[in-house]
Amino acid sequence: MTSLHGSDLSSSFGAVAADYQAARPSYPQALFDAIEELTGRPLKGARVLDVGAGTGISTRLLRDRGADVVAVEPTPGMAAQFRANSPDIPLVSADGHALPFPDGSADLVSYAQAFHWTTPEQSVPEARRVLRPDGALALWWNIKDRSRGWPLEQRQRMIAACPQYHGDSATYTAVPTLERLGMRTGQALLHWSRSISVDTALADLLSRSYVAVLDPARRADLLAAEREALLAVFPDGVVVDDFNLHLTVGFNR
Repeated sequence: MTSLHGSDLSSSFGAVAADYQAARPSYPQALFDAIEELTGRPLKGARVLDVGAGTGISTRLLRDRGADVVAVEPTPGMAAQFRANSPDIPLVSADGHALPFPDGSADLVSYAQAFHWTTPEQSVPEARRVLRPDGALALWWNIKDRSRGWPLEQRQRMIAACPQYHGDSATYTAVPTLERLGMRTGQALLHWSRSISVDTALADLLSRSYVAVLDPARRADLLAAEREALLAVFPDGVVVDDFNLHLTVGFNR
């Protein structure tokens, strides 16, 4: 997809697809409950296009809720990891700017951690084109709670070490963006946490685009320093990750 932060960032995921699959956070079932509540329809039996599907973390959860889901992913490395994990789920090589599906063919178009890599002036009209009149566009992001403690300190280190560090502004502009482009919106905010090993936490960090694009020596130094910092906070080697999960749903007016 066209990146709002540069094509080198959006294309970086292919090289770290295995880390992405192994370490990125999943989503609680409460997210899919909220999607059903906001859209007013069950996911079971719904035709869903999961755009920017990556390695299939969200796609498999949608499938497990009974959705008739097709994954859309443009990056070859991520698509290869997807196929290795989920050979039974249809996967199309495309992006959100040109969805290879007929008009009015989907009940839901979803973007999990992916909408900010698109140009909304292209991706939103394209989503509206493929949606049925009563369909919906769902965007969601797991955002690490960096308001205090070690996540805040880690963010400060990433800003200093990563020239292409970017925050989570797309999460907070989703509603005005969709409304500006002719959709009415609904929102939900969920909170959840996970406990992971230090190695998993470092793999998660490595899968972030602003870390993945660093030169190997600089990246290795950063990860070594982060291991030391995490072990200082979590000497037992178990990291507690707290997340704010932001969901925005758009409907045709």
